[in-house]
Amino acid sequence: MVFSSHIFLFYFLPLLLLIYYNLPYGWRNLFLTFASYLFYGWWNPWFSLLMLFATVANYLAGQTIARPDATERQRFTALTLGVTASLGALAFFKYSMFVEENLNRLLLLFGADALPVLWVTLPIGISFFTFQSLSYSVDVYRRQSPPVRSFSDFACFVALFPQLIAGPIVRYNTVAGQLVNRQHTLARFSSGVSLFILGFAQKILLANPMGEIADSAFGADSPLPLEAWLGAVAYAFQIYYDFNAYSSMAIGLGRMVGFEFPKNFNAPYLADSITDFWRRWHISLSTFLRDYLYIPLGGNRKGPRRTYINLAIVMILGGAWHGATWNFVAWGAFHGGLLAFERWRGRESVYGKLPHVLRVGITFVLVLFSWVLFRSPTLGDAMHYLGCMFGVTDPGSGAALLAADIYTPRLMLMMALCAFLCFQKKQAFDLVTERPCTWRHPAVLIPLFVLGVMAMFAQSHNPFLYFQF
Repeated sequence: MVFSSHIFLFYFLPLLLLIYYNLPYGWRNLFLTFASYLFYGWWNPWFSLLMLFATVANYLAGQTIARPDATERQRFTALTLGVTASLGALAFFKYSMFVEENLNRLLLLFGADALPVLWVTLPIGISFFTFQSLSYSVDVYRRQSPPVRSFSDFACFVALFPQLIAGPIVRYNTVAGQLVNRQHTLARFSSGVSLFILGFAQKILLANPMGEIADSAFGADSPLPLEAWLGAVAYAFQIYYDFNAYSSMAIGLGRMVGFEFPKNFNAPYLADSITDFWRRWHISLSTFLRDYLYIPLGGNRKGPRRTYINLAIVMILGGAWHGATWNFVAWGAFHGGLLAFERWRGRESVYGKLPHVLRVGITFVLVLFSWVLFRSPTLGDAMHYLGCMFGVTDPGSGAALLAADIYTPRLMLMMALCAFLCFQKKQAFDLVTERPCTWRHPAVLIPLFVLGVMAMFAQSHNPFLYFQF
């Protein structure tokens, strides 16, 4: 089930809110858990068992770790078992085929017969609920989080449907108090509705049209340079408005049921360096990687050379977290190399002395190159597409047809609107959260929602990009 579907908008969400607000307070977490499992199991009910497995494994690990009489060895063993169970399931479902396929390439290279590949279906959102559940065990072990008071509360935390599929990644200590006691106010509910509508409009009216351009350009045999650049820019807008839209809707839905989730984006395309970009893009993931990988590796405490290596390792693993293909690894290595280079320069880019607008422009272009790696099916396809961007690849026979698909008044208008909005310092999230709701909000949001619903019914396909991660 996706947020931008009529089933969610007109059946699931209204019924959920109706039941939720008519239940006694003590029953609300249990109901949210049940509703979240229904939401997740809508695609494949069997995948709900995987989420339940991660929940039970980390709950039991946390309970053992938090026992007053537990020795340090017992605490560490419980943590190891909990993390191993979570990462083991993630590794099997997400990376087993990748390992098997690459092993077969090596076998064929040395003249041996290839082994049969076990085809595994990737459960939607497995990376998100895995990271979220295991972060609890780690935080309890570090004594940075209180142990959960009951299994039902922890199950609610892991399965909570607003951010279950694509984040933001929420740590237990962020919502521990809210699971026990949270405020339900009209102001919070209204801001939640506003955030949800703005995110819905971004997804339907901005991200999906940009996806049409990106799909046409990346699906072409060999686009001309201008069309290749437009396709890369369109994908940059698509992935931002798609993922930012989901985060806004998730935060908005959380507020509707009393939860406050952290902000996940902060105008990332206004970044004037790659270091600045990662302070603004997917904030919950970057902070997760920092706290649970970069710092345990030693961070910047073991000298400059080790710092650069740690940055590279973290970003390569962050790329692999997004997908089990070599282009995601290359995407992570690209960002890791740039981050290490900027750290070597004192966290300043090589173009750090240029005027701010030029620094922003150069950073955006570097990010564009990385999005080509991210969007392309394979590393070879990415290299081919980059060659098209720089005119070193002969154009294909469908160049004229591609231009006709891209240069339509509707798509060009949407691209111009995306460019204008994404380079504003104040994003939609800020406009809602920094100002109280007034009568002006419904006057803008209701027509926007109606327009979005009309466009949704006219569109044939609108999945969220980050569902695959």
